[in-house]
Amino acid sequence: MPDVKSRPCFLTPVRINRNYPLFVFLPGMDGTGHLLRSQTQGLEKAFDVRCFAIPPNDSTNWEDLAEAVIHLIEAELVNTPSRSIYLCGESFGGCLAVKVALRSPELFDRIILINPATSFNQRPLLRWGSQLGRWVPDYFYEISAFALLPFLSALSRTSPNDRRALLEAMHSVPPKTVNWRLEMVTEFEIDETQLRQLTQPVLVIAGAADRLLPSVLEAERLASLLPNAKKVVLPESGHTCLLEINVNLFEILKSQNFLDDSVPNTDVDSALMPMVE
Repeated sequence: MPDVKSRPCFLTPVRINRNYPLFVFLPGMDGTGHLLRSQTQGLEKAFDVRCFAIPPNDSTNWEDLAEAVIHLIEAELVNTPSRSIYLCGESFGGCLAVKVALRSPELFDRIILINPATSFNQRPLLRWGSQLGRWVPDYFYEISAFALLPFLSALSRTSPNDRRALLEAMHSVPPKTVNWRLEMVTEFEIDETQLRQLTQPVLVIAGAADRLLPSVLEAERLASLLPNAKKVVLPESGHTCLLEINVNLFEILKSQNFLDDSVPNTDVDSALMPMVE
C-alpha cells in the first residue's frame, strides 16, 4: 500500500478493466482506503474499482472533498464517458457520498451507503466526545484506539489480520485530523428536500450490531426520504461490516438485484487484490 501524503487520490486494484462499470468507494474516517482490500475479491471481477484516499494530515472541508472526488471521477471518464458509475460510501464516507451525489447527481447510476455517519448527531454522547477530543493529549489516542475497537468492529466476525489492519488505519491518522473529521461529521447537515432530489437507486446497508451509530434507524430514515431507496439490515454485523469474514459486498448487491445490465455476470472466485496509487 502506498502512503497518500500530498493530495486526495484514487487507489486502484492492480488489475484494471476500463470496460467495466466504475465503482467508487469513499472510506471511513481513517481515509486510507486500505480497508476495502477484503472486498476487492468480488468487486474487481465485475467493476473497475477506485477507492478514494485522503492524506492523514488533510483538513479539507466537505465541499472541497466532494469536488476532489468529482474531479477524479471525471478524469476516469475521459476515455470511457458512457460507463455506469456506482458510488459507495461507508461511515464518514457515507456523508461524503451524499455530498458528492448532490453536487453532481447526473454522474451516478447507483448509490450505496453503508452505516453512514449521517446519524452521528443522533448520539449526544458522540457529539460531546468530539468536542472533548480537542483537549485530550495525543498519547491518549493510542489507548483509545484499542478501547474503540469493540464499538467499531464485531470482533468475533473479523479475522486477526483485519482487526490489525483496522488498528493500523486508526493509528495512521494524527489526533489533529481525527478531531477535524469528528467536527465535520458533528456539523454535517443535509436538508430532507435535498435528499429527495436523489432519484437514482440507493441501497442503504446497516449493521444491526453497530455499537457506534444507530445505523438501522438511520437506514430506515434515509430509505423513507430517498425516492428510490431500499435498506438491507445485516443482523449480526457491526460498524465496520465490510471487514467481516461473512460479508461480501458484491454478493449483497447481487442478492438485492442492485446491479444494472452493464455489470458482467460473474462468480466470486478471484484472489484478493491489493490497492495501489
